[in-house]
Amino acid sequence: MINFLIRRLLLLVPVVFGIVLVVFIIVRAIPGDPCTSFLGERATPAACQAYRERMGLNESIPVQFVRYLGSLARGDFGTSIKTGQPVVDVIAQRLPMTFELAVCATLFATIVGVLLGLTSALKRNTPIDVGTMVVANIGVSMPVFWLGLMLAYVFALLLKGTLFYIPPSGRLSSGISLVPLAKLWNLTDLQGIPKFIIGLISNSSILNGLIRGDFNLVKDALWHLILPSVAVGTIPLAVIARMTRSSLLEVLGLDYIRTARAKGLTESKVIRRHAFRNALIPIVTVIGLEFGALLSGAVLTETVFTLPGVGTALVTAILSRDYPLVQGFTIVVALIFVFANLIVDISYAYLDPRIRLE
Repeated sequence: MINFLIRRLLLLVPVVFGIVLVVFIIVRAIPGDPCTSFLGERATPAACQAYRERMGLNESIPVQFVRYLGSLARGDFGTSIKTGQPVVDVIAQRLPMTFELAVCATLFATIVGVLLGLTSALKRNTPIDVGTMVVANIGVSMPVFWLGLMLAYVFALLLKGTLFYIPPSGRLSSGISLVPLAKLWNLTDLQGIPKFIIGLISNSSILNGLIRGDFNLVKDALWHLILPSVAVGTIPLAVIARMTRSSLLEVLGLDYIRTARAKGLTESKVIRRHAFRNALIPIVTVIGLEFGALLSGAVLTETVFTLPGVGTALVTAILSRDYPLVQGFTIVVALIFVFANLIVDISYAYLDPRIRLE
């Protein structure tokens, strides 16, 4: 196991380097000029020349890339061209929202999708099976922005004033706000903790509330995440349901399942102890991939529900040619995606003892 982890961590270096290189080149290949986007009507040739020199954009692409790699080695993602704010601070502000949404959407998609897939597989070729797969196909077909608007219309407008009312937008209710950790603890208590980590925890509604013991904050944050999680998690739910059904049906046709039944085991024990666990490997793989995809930023969902996440910030950065911000978001999301896949690979050995990671 240790050797496997070391190999995967070493392979992470060329993967990240390749991601940085590709993103660095693609971002600069996009038509447009950061100076024009930033200065607008004041973008005279002289002003743009001074702007490029100040931002280091007048150097050649290889020189800019080497300089950027040096900054990354020091843990510095650069400064936003558009706002002048450190990229690390912007990521710490935006990433917690997207991470919370991705986790909640993945939990919703996994729990409901696995249950639907199990039901469909165990009731194969029955009306329940057909109905479940029809629901899954509808889930894949519905556009996220349309589903988000319909959910907001039903639960926030039609059901307003009832127990089923759910807020249609925003991250927190009015009157409820996040409190930076530095204001809760003495600054000496935070020494030794990277500023980026403090920013991530401070801007995470759920972690902030749990650390402060403010469960009203946690409850309100989860309440606002219900509709966005359902909207963005519907397509992964349908994919997981279909994968669960096909994987379980494949396992149920194997010889050791027939042997287990011939030994007199009840059907529930056969499913629980033998079939389902061996069917989990492709299901876990799909869940890991879907979680990584959600981390890239659900732009439409964040726009519909007015959530300050990675998706909207990344689109704004691309349109304004904010190179450091685009690169910073991409690198952080890629790292999380790679580590999520690493966890999935490690889980294989637990799910199936025949798999040896060494």
